[in-house]
Amino acid sequence: MGLEQHPIEGLMRTAMESIKEMVDVNTVVGDPVETPDGTVVIPISRVALGFAAGGGEFEIAKGEDESVYPFGGGSGAGVSVRPVGFLVIAGEQVRLLPVDANMVADRLLDLAPQVIEKIDAYLQRMVKEKEKV
Repeated sequence: MGLEQHPIEGLMRTAMESIKEMVDVNTVVGDPVETPDGTVVIPISRVALGFAAGGGEFEIAKGEDESVYPFGGGSGAGVSVRPVGFLVIAGEQVRLLPVDANMVADRLLDLAPQVIEKIDAYLQRMVKEKEKV
């Protein structure tokens, strides 16, 4: 076939360009939304992508040009976008609010720094009260 591009290459290139147009960085990390109080909310999603392409060349009947092979092919793709949660930025605090209610462990990890700060503040108050007595 020489330096000519094989038909499957063009088929795959077209399909990949279409996928590229559908899925960009804004699909995974959405556009930020700012509330009137200054809180910024950023949607986060999980994206899964599948792609397949195939084709075949067929025999040429005798008497035709043997350098040309008839080609038949196809391609397909699937994209799944599932929301994971929202990144909430309020002042100096950043939190991830998961969409799935079964993410208890993630929520506990998210709250751990706040709990530690409250325990530390409580212990410091107790020490100051004992010093006064």
